[in-house]
Amino acid sequence: MKALLIDDERMARREMRRLLEAHPEIEIVGEADSGHAALSLLPTLKPDVLFLDIQMPEMDGFEFVNAMGDHAPQVIFCTAYDAHALRAFEVNAVGYLLKPVDPARLAAAIQKLNDPGAPEAEAQDEPPLRETDRVLLKGEQRSWFVPVRSIYMLQSEGNYTHVFFEGGKVLLPRSLGTLEQRLNLPIFFRANRAQLINTRAITDVTEWFSGGLQATLASGDKVEISRRQAALFRKQKGL
Repeated sequence: MKALLIDDERMARREMRRLLEAHPEIEIVGEADSGHAALSLLPTLKPDVLFLDIQMPEMDGFEFVNAMGDHAPQVIFCTAYDAHALRAFEVNAVGYLLKPVDPARLAAAIQKLNDPGAPEAEAQDEPPLRETDRVLLKGEQRSWFVPVRSIYMLQSEGNYTHVFFEGGKVLLPRSLGTLEQRLNLPIFFRANRAQLINTRAITDVTEWFSGGLQATLASGDKVEISRRQAALFRKQKGL
């Protein structure tokens, strides 16, 4: 698969070259330091994928995508800014990588590039999330780009999960167990078989039936912590 690197910073292009050495299926056929330069290379190089910066002088990444027209290669955005993620997926980008690019996230984007029709990978195939990350939550009619720390509760519904965050909620076609693996962070706690909560959102904890606990969240939601999990919660939180 032929790739063109487009970034106005030479060091960023060099770093992407280094990272792509781990992916022999990607052949780098050229580099460009601007959108205008890249447009002139497309007819001769005919790349299959573009690793594209967003913040560039004269023509930014989105203007470049629009200038390519309908028969454009696939695009993986590589940028130092997380504010453009929603817009990136609106133009059907395969991936959105934040600099410095994490090798695991690059690998996940390339996997999707190789098989764009494949279903979403399970959590064990995806890099774990960090508390400082922002995630794209896709609903039926709109999407949200939210900080991981703003997610305060996940609630299972069969093989689907309701994700509650500051400002809204969305139903995802993922099991709670799958999402729990990606949210393997100290701030999240499995309250019971059906709910995972952000402990920083807890405002009050009271004793509950059969040795369990009831946690009240800042949202007003009340969540039962099962007897088994209550023992772990007390141990972790020093109750």
